[in-house]
Amino acid sequence: MPSGSSPSEVREPTRRRRFDHTPALQTAESRGESLDQVLDRNVAELLQELRVALTGVQILFAFLLGLAFTQRFEEVDSFGLAAYTIALLSTALATMVLIAPVSFHRIVFRRRQKAALVVVADRLLITGIALLMPAISSSVLLVLDVVLGRWQAIVACSLTTLVALLTWYALPLAIRISGHGTAPSPRRGRRARRPDAEVAPASGVDDGPSRRDPR
Repeated sequence: MPSGSSPSEVREPTRRRRFDHTPALQTAESRGESLDQVLDRNVAELLQELRVALTGVQILFAFLLGLAFTQRFEEVDSFGLAAYTIALLSTALATMVLIAPVSFHRIVFRRRQKAALVVVADRLLITGIALLMPAISSSVLLVLDVVLGRWQAIVACSLTTLVALLTWYALPLAIRISGHGTAPSPRRGRRARRPDAEVAPASGVDDGPSRRDPR
């Protein structure tokens, strides 16, 4: 810590970096948009992704809540109860985390803090998707343990977790690191245009001074 600086002054740059809108400014400059247009587009994209995630979470949550009041649920052993508890808690936490951006938006509404909204909603969406993995896997384990058997349920649960890891994290991270599909920057694509080269005279046409054949 620099001498003479208080802890609050040291933490202030860190807080600003968390909600820095420099990337949004760079995107706006490269796409020919204003900062407000970029932030509005980011919020719209996040809301569309939240709708997709929340639809599945709500259906799963309703199924798990109703499952405890069925007659066959009394036959579930301690292993099934553990799987049910993990599935229910993971789904409940995912629901709360995915709904959190709505509350965040209402609280910071019309305060010119949309850049903070985009950053926070992005992180909450990533966290909610991560919570969906144990929720879905535990639900598969619980249902198939009753329907098929213990080892079949464990195999299906492991397969479900593996597919989620590969498609939700491994594949996008691999493409992100490799840089495949990255759109070229408009600045790099722009080159100074050279003046058109002089067109050579057509064959058989002599624009220069005529030469007489000395005879």
